[in-house]
Amino acid sequence: MGEKRWVYKAVPDNNLVERLSQGINVSQPTATILAQRGILDYDTAREFFNPSLSALHSPFLMRDMQKAVARITEALTNDERILVYGDYDVDGTTSVALFFGFLDSFYPNCDFYIPDRYSEGYGVSKQGVDWAIENNYSLIVSLDCGIRSVDLVIYAEENGVDFIICDHHRPGSILPPAIAVLDPKRDDCDYPFKELPGCGIGFKFVQAIIQHNDLSIDPFQYLDLVAVSIASDIVPITGENRILAFIGIERLNASARPGLRALMNLAGIIKNASIEGIVFGLAPRINAAGRISHAKMAVNLLLAESEEEAYHFGEKLNIKNNKRRDVDTKITSQALEMIASDQQLTRAKTTVLFKEDWHKGVIGIVASRCIETYHRPTIILTESNGKATGSARSVPGFDVHNAIEECAELLTQFGGHKYAAGLTMELAQIESFKQRFEEVVSNSIPDELLIPKIEIDASLDLGLITPNFVKVLNRMQPYGPENLRPVFAAENCKIVGGVKVIKDKHLKFSVTQIGGSRKYDSIAFNMVHYQELLQSKNEFKIAFSIEENEFRGVRSIQLTVKDLKFD
Repeated sequence: MGEKRWVYKAVPDNNLVERLSQGINVSQPTATILAQRGILDYDTAREFFNPSLSALHSPFLMRDMQKAVARITEALTNDERILVYGDYDVDGTTSVALFFGFLDSFYPNCDFYIPDRYSEGYGVSKQGVDWAIENNYSLIVSLDCGIRSVDLVIYAEENGVDFIICDHHRPGSILPPAIAVLDPKRDDCDYPFKELPGCGIGFKFVQAIIQHNDLSIDPFQYLDLVAVSIASDIVPITGENRILAFIGIERLNASARPGLRALMNLAGIIKNASIEGIVFGLAPRINAAGRISHAKMAVNLLLAESEEEAYHFGEKLNIKNNKRRDVDTKITSQALEMIASDQQLTRAKTTVLFKEDWHKGVIGIVASRCIETYHRPTIILTESNGKATGSARSVPGFDVHNAIEECAELLTQFGGHKYAAGLTMELAQIESFKQRFEEVVSNSIPDELLIPKIEIDASLDLGLITPNFVKVLNRMQPYGPENLRPVFAAENCKIVGGVKVIKDKHLKFSVTQIGGSRKYDSIAFNMVHYQELLQSKNEFKIAFSIEENEFRGVRSIQLTVKDLKFD
């Protein structure tokens, strides 16, 4: 287990922190964290702590929204057949459930289509367009995909099928010639918030349709789905995403749709769903359908109207998820063994692995697992339809999509985000791609990004961790990218009592500061290698976040240990 870099965030100006602390009546450490996040005065603090739907932007600020609304209104008026088309991951399936669920509530002449991960691959497929043509659909609304499907949109148009694209991925140099392309990442789109997930774009489209047609439908009933997509697609929890996630999680906890309620129960989330709970509890189960069989099952679950129907689909997804877990554990161990047994691979600045029989549905998860051991940009490839197809994952601070783009001449297809991307190439190009990708990354990645980083918000005296301090921290939720759960560092710490090993890999102990009076229960996940040092050293530094536990109605504060340093 290698060393981790502790990187302390810059400490804001003392006078600013003092003013903020007094202005909104919070402690100095809390004011420091807020100032680091750009909350510098009473008004921005009020907006941050009280997310309001009234602060959402008008959907008509999005480029092409008027065109999109005009075309779908025409389709509704003329009783045209409308096909809702979405991808097979969580963002895609929640998008389809939202948009199809909305249309289907008042318009019978519609259906939805999810491509098969194995026979069709990512995004809009020719097979899907052909299915629309054969079944007399005249309008396809694509969600969470389509921004790079230039040729297929032309093909659809030539065969009498119009496209409205709702996407949040980066466009290529040419936009598809669709009737409307809703994507805030378009260079010519002035929409104020650029980081909505695909489901968020679908939600804005629904809002616009309701406003334009004066429909008596509440668009906010769909925010539980939007919150699940925001959490699962790892988009920044700032701006509109923070508002949508905050209200969506409230809805999830108060009155989730039957499908999500069933999944919450299966995941052991009895109450108080959070971004973390969605990421680790709900997302893998929704994703499991598309990974192991077909994502249509996930959409059916999300659209379920009764608890009975929801549990039927939920149990099936749970079985798929257990199977997925077994498969990804097996492939991860094979991948790690391949790296460890190859000196050149061990020393490289990238990981690119190929095995023709690896399960296409889990290679993204395997890439993430490899990064936990070898902290560097990683691509896992398998064979599909006679080509090598893969998933890329990156390390914080490095844009893997840009690196892949520099290898574009070796690829038949690629797309994605800064930290996660998909790609396809001819089998004959694998070795050339490995060399080129290693070369591109080696020439551009700073060495420090190859060492795991713990970003520390502030140093904190353990004595300042009071119930009131924790209460204010809890109001900073939902936590996620760009609004992460604060991490603190404390020096001169020591163990009180013994160290307990849990499940052969985690540690549990109580910690106090030398000279301090308070002690805190602490949990250190996957840190069994620190057991002897903890027991033998009189003093250490601790990096930690603060969480509240509730057990049998009793609340207690617990420190979640991120790392330990011994002098």
